[in-house]
Amino acid sequence: MKKLLVIVFAFFSLSAFNTLNRLWTNDDAHSQLSFTVSHLGIADVTDTFNDFDATVTSSKPDFSDAIFELTAKTASIDTRVEDRDNHLKSADFFDVAKYPILNFKSTSVKKQGKNNYKLNGNLTLNGITKPVSMDLVYRGTVENPMSKKQTAGFQVTGTIKRSDFNLGSGFPAPMISDEVRIKADGEFVQ
Repeated sequence: MKKLLVIVFAFFSLSAFNTLNRLWTNDDAHSQLSFTVSHLGIADVTDTFNDFDATVTSSKPDFSDAIFELTAKTASIDTRVEDRDNHLKSADFFDVAKYPILNFKSTSVKKQGKNNYKLNGNLTLNGITKPVSMDLVYRGTVENPMSKKQTAGFQVTGTIKRSDFNLGSGFPAPMISDEVRIKADGEFVQ
């Protein structure tokens, strides 16, 4: 009887832990990671990373305690121009042979209003780790009618400086803006 009680207690303890710490993973078909720079000060150019994984771990339904993690393969950069892709993959910019992965891990999520948060974390890019702060919008949770899975939507926006990560140091700001605007939209399934 004592052994049975221990097994039942262990089962409920593990179930409670899984319920409290929900893991959400990005749905590739409905997620995008992009960045925008200004070229020659007269036009914006928006590019994407096509191969990335992101997770959200949270115990609260409003995600106010969430931990966001993202890993992207730098070689998956897609500018829709092959020559530009190849140049960005070179040592002039992302140096994908030396730094094949970029990472982000949140350190805090601070509520700024209804469904709006300040997302703080560490970004590792080009072998350099720096703290960054982004705006996060929680867009809600619904049951996907096709998969029948709970699906949460988020949008992250913010700006980093490419000079902070030694990206394209041979290309001055009048040619390519130092400010890089980040935008990530994602659906996450439980």
